[in-house]
Amino acid sequence: MLNADLEVDARGLNCPLPILRAKKGINSLASGQVMKVVATDPGSVKDLEVFCRQTGNEMLETSQHDGEYHFNIRKG
Repeated sequence: MLNADLEVDARGLNCPLPILRAKKGINSLASGQVMKVVATDPGSVKDLEVFCRQTGNEMLETSQHDGEYHFNIRKG
């Protein structure tokens, strides 16, 4: 796993809240920094992929552990 500069906890939140939390988090970072998002909403997998594609950020890593989805995103 990568070391993240910021971790966003979106557990227990449903769409669109994980994306809104991710957007707020990524906006607080400098270019090249990494944000980790932890969510429990299965829809967040597709939503965060689209978010990265549309915002020019890079999805570095995704994984699933015990019903939680983990995403590492590098700010573009």
